[in-house]
Amino acid sequence: MSKKEFYRELLLQAGALIEGEKDDIAVLANLSALIWQRLSDINWAGFYLAKGDELVLGPFQGKPACYRIPFNRGVCGAAVREGRVIRVDDVEQFESHIACDAASNSELVVPLYVNGAIFGVLDIDSPHLARFDLEDEEGLSGFAELIDRALSEPVPQ
Repeated sequence: MSKKEFYRELLLQAGALIEGEKDDIAVLANLSALIWQRLSDINWAGFYLAKGDELVLGPFQGKPACYRIPFNRGVCGAAVREGRVIRVDDVEQFESHIACDAASNSELVVPLYVNGAIFGVLDIDSPHLARFDLEDEEGLSGFAELIDRALSEPVPQ
């Protein structure tokens, strides 16, 4: 199976898993578990939620993590500040990287928006250098759209 097919299947599975659920913690908990179960060569998968001017630890799978990440630090903060996916092949080369787990060597962070406002980030770490590529970036970006659709309030008619 190609990566493109893998991510298409993963997003279909994720959509079916959270269909009809509106509780943000429940949705993110099941999505982090699904990513953890299905993605190979990762050592952390989860969410940080935007609160004020920082990100606060949300549902995740993996070792204990940093509780809070200011928007002006780390890969997660950069994704929020820049409003784009950040893919880092070697976290040691990322100037403001925050080492929550010394075993992590590469990272992919996808900003999440709900109702047009920053909601948080999807953060995935790997012990392998350059674990993530453009296909991973595109495939995991689909989770941002899925979360926005699941958690957004319907527009009044």
